[in-house]
Amino acid sequence: MTGGEGGWARMGYRSWGDLTQVRARLAAGADPEAELGSRWRPLHLAAEWGTAEVVAALIAAGADVEADHEGRSPLWIAVQAGQAGSARALAAAGADPWRPMMAGWSPGRLSLAGRTPDLFDRPPGAPGLTDAERAAAAEGHRLVDAIGTPHYDGLSLCCAAGIDATEAVRRLDAAEVPGDPDELVRRLSDDPMGEETLLTVGVTDVEGGCVVTQPWAYGAATPVVCRRLSEGTFSYGMYANPKSGNQGRATRDGEVVAWDLHPGGGWSSADDTAGEILHTFLYRFRALASCCAHAGLRLTDARPIVGPPDRWVRLPPGDYWAR
Repeated sequence: MTGGEGGWARMGYRSWGDLTQVRARLAAGADPEAELGSRWRPLHLAAEWGTAEVVAALIAAGADVEADHEGRSPLWIAVQAGQAGSARALAAAGADPWRPMMAGWSPGRLSLAGRTPDLFDRPPGAPGLTDAERAAAAEGHRLVDAIGTPHYDGLSLCCAAGIDATEAVRRLDAAEVPGDPDELVRRLSDDPMGEETLLTVGVTDVEGGCVVTQPWAYGAATPVVCRRLSEGTFSYGMYANPKSGNQGRATRDGEVVAWDLHPGGGWSSADDTAGEILHTFLYRFRALASCCAHAGLRLTDARPIVGPPDRWVRLPPGDYWAR
């Protein structure tokens, strides 16, 4: 063994995709079973960030294909990260796709909800997806594709279930903003944290409810906006904070039920429910689609979120951070 961290010191995420570098480390004595930061092992990191060839090299050097990291095997990580080639390499080396791991899910069962449902052969008796899970997966793929990957840094939104734009405007006691919408956007974009700007939001009808959005700041996802929109129903708000990442808030019937959420987050945890694990898998790194899915909104494109909205309205002055 050579160097710190079992010979793997200063390996960045991209390094795990560099077969030449990984082979050189192994040749120099790096330990394929070393415990790295937070008890990760090289094979876990390669399963997420590397290639099938790197995974095979680590296995050939003695890496344990069933090593556990917080309830996840390397195969689970490869499946959840969408690394089909690495998943096949792990299974070919003896990793069990049907080994139960979290809330009734195994890597193989999880893969059935993904883009490559034929990744593994399902043995007789191995559980498949329920009808509800199959429908959730189909809608998840449709929604992710419909919204795509628009730039949304600095944007806020609130997805409200079961109410239309007119009702949302009424609940917010907002007033329609007259004039040219394009000129409004140009003017307000010059002062993204001004009082008028923070009180101006777009509202758009979608199947299943409506979307309230603000492209330049946090105004559409404040606690008061989310609470008012959720009366008798449910809303999910998010501010894509350029400094600290996506900040989500779930509100039901006028009460905030969860906050400091991370829509589009990358990993499930062992204490998640079966539904939460499926949602995390379907919407990994797709925060906008995740917010819509939480509220049951069926968007057909990204316009209700990134604009132009159906209408621009202005909220009355007030403390929108009141708890």
